[in-house]
Amino acid sequence: MEPPTSSRLNSRKRRKDGSGPNGATELDGIPPKMSRRSLGLREPAPFSDEVEIDYSRPYIRVTYEEAMRGTPLDRPVRVYADGIFDLFHSGHARALMQAKNLFPNTYLIVGVCSDELTHNFKGFTVMNENERYDAVQHCRYVDEVVRNAPWTLTPEFLAEHRIDFVAHDDIPYSSAGSDDVYKHIKEAGMFAPTQRTEGISTSDIITRIVRDYDVYARRNLQRGYTAKELNVSFINEKKYHLQERVDKVKKRVKDVEEKSKEFVQKVEEKSIDLIQKWEEKSREFIGNFLEMFGPEGALKHMLKEGKGRMLQAISPKQSPSSSPTHDRSPSPSFRWPFSTKTPPSSPANRSRNESAVTYDISEDEED
Repeated sequence: MEPPTSSRLNSRKRRKDGSGPNGATELDGIPPKMSRRSLGLREPAPFSDEVEIDYSRPYIRVTYEEAMRGTPLDRPVRVYADGIFDLFHSGHARALMQAKNLFPNTYLIVGVCSDELTHNFKGFTVMNENERYDAVQHCRYVDEVVRNAPWTLTPEFLAEHRIDFVAHDDIPYSSAGSDDVYKHIKEAGMFAPTQRTEGISTSDIITRIVRDYDVYARRNLQRGYTAKELNVSFINEKKYHLQERVDKVKKRVKDVEEKSKEFVQKVEEKSIDLIQKWEEKSREFIGNFLEMFGPEGALKHMLKEGKGRMLQAISPKQSPSSSPTHDRSPSPSFRWPFSTKTPPSSPANRSRNESAVTYDISEDEED
């Protein structure tokens, strides 16, 4: 199996030896991704009159299919986009980015119309032509800038700059007595449409400035611009200064109100915290009080225990009502050692002996 590097080399050889108008053949498949060249990545894009073109080499325009498949590195697809580019904004940059990414290998040429043409066909601009040239030069997608670009593209202009396709949004651009200045470009198959960015345009920016003119005039007066530079009359100048002072006073009052609101809010939060802590402490105090002095509190149990102990200390234990010696019957083993009498042999003698025994025991107890 052949390595992928050899297939890429063979593909390049076929391009050089092919019979296509720009060194490419229809048998080539989708080429490998090519590194996009851009002269404006590290420095401003050059002007067209500063770029040398080899006119000895014949120029044949590539077709749309060839451009989509990809062209050799030394033969990029030359795409042209033109405009006024006044107050250069993100909408302009996005349009140029789309033009740069139309094909795998694109060289983007941007034409900027002069002040004279713009004022005649469209109207007054905020930026002069040199400022507009410089703004487009510093866009990262631009490879070359054409100064004083024509309002309507002619075949001579397209051939001079060797342009393959013209990029612009598809909305008909009516100007210079024509319903669409790109109509002949579309009929020639050289038109490549891009998409407009909604919500941003030079006219929208100017409308914002006009709508908020007083705000911007006051701002620039505060930054050191004179009334003459701003084309502001003496009365309006004084009015703007007065409005500025009034706004400062309003801002101070607003700041004081906000600070007072913050202070009141802090006091309320602090009071709420104090009330919550007081409630917690009061609940704790009431609970402890009831635990000590309540109906079943610890104090009642302590008094009961103390009363019982005092009663036990004051009243001693009572002696038993009958002595165990009186309840016991005299035992022969108990009395015989102390008595010299013989045990009785008859019931009569037994009764006499019992009385004698009882008498002896009492005497012994007295002793």
